Parts: sequence; C-alpha cells; structure tokens
Amino acid sequence: MSLNRRSLLAGASLSMVAAAAPRAFAQADTIKIGLIAPMTGPFTSTGRMLDAGTRLYMRQKGETVAGKRIQLILRDDTGVADVTRRIAQEMVANDGVHVLAGFGLTPLALAVAPLATQAKVPQIVMMSATSVVTERSPFIIRTAFTQAQTTVPLAEWAYANGVRKVVSLVADYAPGIDAEAGFNNRFKALGGDIAQTIRAPLANRDFAPFLQRAADAKPDALFVFVPTGLGAALMKQFVERGLDKAGIRVLGEGSVTEDDIITQMDDSVLGMVTSHHYSAAHPGPENEAFCKAFRADAGTRPNHIAVHAYDGMHLIYEALKKTGGATSGEALVEAMKGLSWQSPRGPLSIDPETREPIQNIYIRRVERVNGELFNVEFATVPNVKDPAKVKA
Repeated sequence: MSLNRRSLLAGASLSMVAAAAPRAFAQADTIKIGLIAPMTGPFTSTGRMLDAGTRLYMRQKGETVAGKRIQLILRDDTGVADVTRRIAQEMVANDGVHVLAGFGLTPLALAVAPLATQAKVPQIVMMSATSVVTERSPFIIRTAFTQAQTTVPLAEWAYANGVRKVVSLVADYAPGIDAEAGFNNRFKALGGDIAQTIRAPLANRDFAPFLQRAADAKPDALFVFVPTGLGAALMKQFVERGLDKAGIRVLGEGSVTEDDIITQMDDSVLGMVTSHHYSAAHPGPENEAFCKAFRADAGTRPNHIAVHAYDGMHLIYEALKKTGGATSGEALVEAMKGLSWQSPRGPLSIDPETREPIQNIYIRRVERVNGELFNVEFATVPNVKDPAKVKA
C-alpha cells in the first residue's frame, strides 16, 4: 500500500470519528469514559495502577454524576502507539465515548492527540511526563506531571545544600532527556558545574561503565533517571563499585525509587534523595485513607500512577458537575481548567493556560519506617508549574 493511500485512509478514519462524535454526545443517559492502558506487555504494572486508581475512585464516589450514569470501558493497548490510536478511534466512532483517559507512555498519548482535536473529545493524560504532550492538542489535560516539574526543584535544593559538581546519568529516551535538561540547565544557571552528561541506552541494565565514568569525574553528586524498575539495579551497582564510599551522593527523579518497587530494593538505596510529587508516606488524612483503600482493593501500595488515575477521575466527575452533565468536549475542557482540590498527593489544580497540573514537589529521603523502605518527605516546594511553560 502506498504512503498516499495510507494517509488517505487515516484521514478518512479521523473524519468518520469526527462525524460520529456528535451522535455520541447526543446520548443523554450514559456518559462513557474510555480508559486505554497497557494491561499486557512490558508496561503491565503501569496499566494495572491506572485501572486500580480509576476503579477505586468510582467505587468510592459512585457511578452517577449530574444525574448521568458513568460507564467505564477499559481496553488494552499493550503499550504500542499504533494500537492505542486504533483503539481510540474505535472507542469514539463505535462505542461513543465522551472522554478518553489513561495513556501509560508519552508515545501513546501523542498518538491520540490528533484524534482528540478532530473529534473534540477530552483526552485525560494520566501517565506521561514529557512536557510537549499538552501542546499537541487543546483537548489534552494532564493529571500526571512533567520531568522538569520534579527535577528543577531538585537542582535548586542540591545547590542550596552545598552540591557544586554533578554528573548526570539518564536513560536515553524522551523522559530521560527531559529530566536531564530540567536538572542540568537549572543547576548550571545557579552556578553549578555539570562535569559529564551521560545517556545510557533505554534497555541497558549494566550501568558499570557509566558509573565508572561518573566516578572518574569525582563529582559531589550523581543525578540519575532511569525507567521504573531499573532503579534497584542502578543503585546496587553504585554501591558495588564503591561510589558511596567515595562520598558521591545520589540525587534522583522520584520514579527511580517508585513506591511499588522500593519494597523490592535493598539497603543500597537508604539515604538516597529524590524529588517527586507523591509518596505513599505523604502525611495527611487524604493520603492515609487513599492508601488504606488502595491496599484493600489491590493488595499493594499505590504509586504515583494510581494517584494520577484517581485524580483524573475526580477531574472528570467535577467537570461534569459544572456542566450539569453536558458532554460537549469544549464545555468539559473549559470546566476542567482552573479546577482545584485536595488530592492524596496534596493540593492540586489545573493550570487554565497550559492544562498542566500545578502541584507541590517534595524532596524525599529513602528511610526505613516500621521495617519497610519509604520515600520520606522532608522539604516541600509548593505550587510548582511546569517550568518549561512558565513565561519569563
């Protein structure tokens, strides 16, 4: 099939979806939410957290909003962007969904952005941290975070606490590059020295050569970001190679010591300082109740992905209350802009200009609490916007 033929078919599919959307909006009694998540494949843990957080909110708040019944339709995209796009098209054209939600990775969210725009369907991004995502469609609203939102405050904390020379080590893909840019650019702007910038292949599990390069540079600290699940291997090798005994501190983006995997790590991570917007150890009645309910439902600790999904459903419910149950995409997006509430993660609002979350960022240290490893917050940077979108 020629490229032009494929382009024509893709355009026709989007046109069919856009034509079907008004018919879906006309259905008055049931509001359909299409949850697209990787329930199988290498990103299954992300999908399970998205599903569990979504269903917990519905169980707690009920399945009726503004007199309308909420129907959740879950589809597995296996973490493949082409599958995500096809499922989203089918959901809008055939199932008549009014809101699309989920999206466990940046490429999956980006794959659906043109459809959200053409069909005028709100797209709630519950897990993608690449800053550019919300710029791809005026119908995208994010309840997750951006890498710069977490790493810029960490750079500021590091410099304020005497760190002057850093080596950065990140996985070589979009979120890693975003994390690197957020930390390094801010650290250098403050007067710090980035001695080396190291990028490891995404699938890499042997960090020894990269850690040796870091050790040779003799930095005060090593800034790291690797995908969830690789943090344990990185930190174990850090200790095995003696970088801790050389006095090199480790600073990390919070995914490295994610709540649902830190329990599988050993004492090599004790004392590691990270920055993030959520910890299962976050103090407060909202998070205490959330963690208790989540454990009862899922049998495990929630992580930040579960909170994103929980908050994503809150965003949808509150927007529907504001519209009186009206499901026009434009009306729902406008209703979502500026919404604020007390989340398990702390105060949360949607920036009306960028459709990004405004939230606290916490500086945490890995400690043992009642025998279990947790990310214990010891400093708070309040009401952080995505630094990449803050006007100078």
